[in-house]
Formats: sequence, structure tokens, C-alpha cells
Amino acid sequence: MGPHPAVAAIRLAVRRTLTDLAAEAGTTFTAPVREPRERPAGAPLVGAAVGTTLIGNAARHPSGLPRTPAAPGSPLVLVAVSGGADSMALAIAAAFEAPKIGLRVGAVTVDHGLQPGSADRAAQVAERLRSLGLDPVEAIPVHVGRSGGPEAAARDARYAALDEAAERLGAVAVLLGHTRDDQAETVLLGLARGSGSRSLAGMPAQKGRYRRPLLELDRAATRQACSAQAIPVWDDPHNCDPAYTRSRVRHEVLPVLEKHLGGGVVEALARTARLFRDDADALDQWASLAERDLRTGDGALDAVKLAELPPAVRRRVLRRAALRAGCPAGDLFARHLETIDLLVTGWRGQGPLHLPGGVEATRRCGTLVFRRQGD
Repeated sequence: MGPHPAVAAIRLAVRRTLTDLAAEAGTTFTAPVREPRERPAGAPLVGAAVGTTLIGNAARHPSGLPRTPAAPGSPLVLVAVSGGADSMALAIAAAFEAPKIGLRVGAVTVDHGLQPGSADRAAQVAERLRSLGLDPVEAIPVHVGRSGGPEAAARDARYAALDEAAERLGAVAVLLGHTRDDQAETVLLGLARGSGSRSLAGMPAQKGRYRRPLLELDRAATRQACSAQAIPVWDDPHNCDPAYTRSRVRHEVLPVLEKHLGGGVVEALARTARLFRDDADALDQWASLAERDLRTGDGALDAVKLAELPPAVRRRVLRRAALRAGCPAGDLFARHLETIDLLVTGWRGQGPLHLPGGVEATRRCGTLVFRRQGD
């Protein structure tokens, strides 16, 4: 009898991601060969498949199947684990699949310190992950600031901790447990903020060291997978707290849309994200080539040629220039780009614009100049 359908679906998604990582790392895996031994004639072959063996006292996966660990020194993949169903389902699938293709798998759980007992809870999650065979496993406390609001501050602290752990441990990638439901919520949040097509493109399946294997699966599948494998999960009360915008989208907005528009809203929003991502990637590539052609000798942008570009491409060129000058990406909004665009398309002699991060945009002698104030 095979695994539960949700377990199988998650393993398949994780296997695809890990296979890509192994190929990028140049990993080839050959399972150790068992020495032949005597057995009674006609006796059935039991245990591990022919050509494989357990190494030492290798533990068993919760599926009941033996786990053959990857060799020491094999490429390491980390899983970011909160203790919730999404990340636990991801971690247990990675622990099952990674050794089969020559990858080690570890985990990081971040203690944001926002709730009583959070340190003990993080330690419990870490111990549970070790019992599942992940190694190394770290519980990392962080300080959550206030910049950008509580959700953004917690996210920034979490990613900083994950980046530091990945660098220190030499991980080739960090797996994140975001699902199709998370993608739908992200699209709705981007729509509400009027952030443009890049925001509506949602979360990428791959960005730098981060991979999201579960973006095509819904949240219900991860809960079913954990239940089928008797894996305890922790439900973060912040996920139900209406003080947080994403929580309101999850528990109030999406249910209303499903009720009045019919089922399939989450899947449709996730599909919208994929379509927008294709468009946004193409426009970003166009903007990159255009910016290179528009640069003058002193690093400014030719305003006349800028005005000839389609607005979607021009705004991307302006954003790239502002970021390069030092604008923080999280503080540079559509309204800033619209104002900068007026220096190109609505030039009336207006003075310099003051942008986030102490960056100044000025039109001078037919060119657009971005510089940090004081430089």
C-alpha cells in the first residue's frame, strides 16, 4: 500500500526541487551495495531493495521505510521550519527524499520572541526535527524591530537569520513551505496595495538560495500529510489574529470571495500570479537592456530616450536606477516612481525629488541623475 495521496504529492514536489538542486551542485549518488548473503531457497527477499543497504544505525522515516543517510560532506539543504503543518510537511518530505539523491538536509527554526514560551517552543520543534533525521538543526532567536510594521519586521528578521545560517553552514539552498494559499493571499495583498505587476506576480518558486517546492499545492494537503504521518504541528495564534493584514485576508477576505464567486478562487489567484510573473520577467529583461543603452558616460540616464519607452518599461528602468543609487527596495513605492516619471514625461523645470534612503533624483541637461544626498 502506497503513501497517503497528500504525502505522495508533497514528496513528488520536493523531489523535483531537490533533483534540480543536486544537478546544480553536480551531485551524483550511488547507493552502497549490500554484500550477497545466503538465504533459503525460495525465500522472499525482504527489507531494503537490491543494491541498497542501511548505513550504521540509520533511523527509520515515519513512513516506516528505512532511511539511508547521504555521505558526510554531501551538499546541504536547509528547511525553514516554524512548526506549522506547511513547514513540517516540507521538512519530513525533504528528510525522506534528499538522501536518495545524495543531499543532506537540515533545518532552521526561528524564534521571533513575540509570544510567551516561544524559546521553549522553538527548542521543541528543533528536537522533533532531529528525531526525524534532519541534521544539523538550529533554533535561532532574533530581535524583531519595528520598521515597516510588525509583519514586515518579523519577515526581515527571519530572512536575516536564515541567510546567516545558510552562509555559516554552507547550505546550497533554503526550502520554504509557502503553499498555493499563501500565493493567493500575496496576490490579493499586492492588488490592495496597488503595487504593480511584479507584486501581483506573487512569490517566485526560486529566488537566490530560496526555493518554494509547495507553491502548486494547497494548505489542506500539508495538514493531511502531517496527520497521515502522525506528525504533531503547532498553529501560530498570529495566523488567526485580525490585527495582522494577512490573517484578515486568510480568514475574512478569501472565504467571502469563495462564497460569492464560487470555488477555485485560490487556484485562480495563484494562476494569475504565474501569468503576471511571466509578463514581469519579460518586462524586467527589456528594462535591463534599455537601461544599458540609455546610460550616459557619467552614469546618468538619457531623459529624451527614456520618454520614448513604453511606460511599463520606463518605470522599471527608473526603479532600477533608484535602487542602484541606494533606495531601499521595501520603501520605494509606485507613487515614488510616478513622481520620478514626471521628470521624464512632464518636465516643467521642477526641482529635485527626495526619495527613500536619502536618494535624490534630478533632471539636468536632458539627463536624469540619481545620487545619494551628500555624495
